[in-house]
Amino acid sequence: MTDAPSTEKLPYHGPCFICGPDNPTGMGLDWFATEGRVHSVFRFGESQQGPRNHAHGGAAAAVLDEAMGAAVWRAGHPVLAANLHVDFRRPVPLGVEVAVEAWVKKVRGRKAYAVARLTLPGSDRALVEAKGLFIAVPEFFADDD
Repeated sequence: MTDAPSTEKLPYHGPCFICGPDNPTGMGLDWFATEGRVHSVFRFGESQQGPRNHAHGGAAAAVLDEAMGAAVWRAGHPVLAANLHVDFRRPVPLGVEVAVEAWVKKVRGRKAYAVARLTLPGSDRALVEAKGLFIAVPEFFADDD
């Protein structure tokens, strides 16, 4: 018998547009980490609509950006996004559960490379995929005290 992988809920970090529960206009995603991957299941709503009944590409890109950033942070690197490349494979429907997952591909010095994808739960077919370059800038996150 094998043990199930351990899943950890990630802490919130202020009024983030994607995951901050204190942001009244935010999406309110909860992030979890399992075996080096950050993931969530959620629904895009009308406030994220682009084409009729489908998520706006910018909303999908923002979720993937946040997922990759969370994966890199979870790996111990205080980063900001430097470059995002997003491939829109299929339209993302509104009001339907979608899964997002992200993981770190490699780290070289201050640079961290991550990937992410949106899928329908239980499917391996990507709706949207992204690659990101993140740069460690710990001084940006230093306390002002």
